[in-house]
Amino acid sequence: MIDAIDYQLIAAVQTGLPIAARPYAAIAEQLAIAEQDVIERLARLKTLGLIKRWGVVVKHRQLGYRANAMIVMDVPDDRVARVGALISQQACVNLCYQRPRQGEIWPYNLYCMIHGKTRDVVLEQWAELRHACNLCEYPFEVLFSRRCFKQRGALYARPIANGDGAVPCIAGESRAEEIKNKQSFGMHA
Repeated sequence: MIDAIDYQLIAAVQTGLPIAARPYAAIAEQLAIAEQDVIERLARLKTLGLIKRWGVVVKHRQLGYRANAMIVMDVPDDRVARVGALISQQACVNLCYQRPRQGEIWPYNLYCMIHGKTRDVVLEQWAELRHACNLCEYPFEVLFSRRCFKQRGALYARPIANGDGAVPCIAGESRAEEIKNKQSFGMHA
C-alpha cells in the first residue's frame, strides 16, 4: 500500500510545508525524488484516506484571541449529527465534533470551540449560538483554557535515527481508536 518513500514524505510534511516559493520542490530535493512525484504521492495518500485533509494552524493567541472555550454538550444521539452540522456552520465556531460519552462522570458527546479576545466576548457568542441553534434544552459546560499548548496535528511518522527514512509513530498508531470514535462536523474558518 505505501512504501518507505511514502513514510519519508509523511514525516517531511506532518509538521508543515517549508516556507519556499516551491515547497514541494524543496521536499522533493530532501527525498531525492521529483517534485511531481511528491505531488502525485501526496494526492495518492489523500485518495487512500491516509491524509484526511490539509489545514493551516492559526496561532490565535498571537492574533490577540486570548479567551478560548471548549463548549461540551449532552445532545440526544438521534439529534447530534443535525445539531453538530448546524453548529459547525456558525461563524464563531472554530471546530465541532462528536465523541462518545464516558458514563455519568462525563455525559457530554458534542464539543465545539470558540475563540475570542475576551471571556465576555466568548460567552456572548455562546449565548447567541445557543439561541440561534435552539440549544437551550441541552445540558452544557463552558470550559475556558488556562494554558496554551503547542498547536500542531498528530505525528504519524518519525525519522529514523540515522536519517535514512521514516517509520510509523507509535503515538500515531495508538490514536487510531480515538480517531475512529471522533465524528467531525467540519470547521469554519
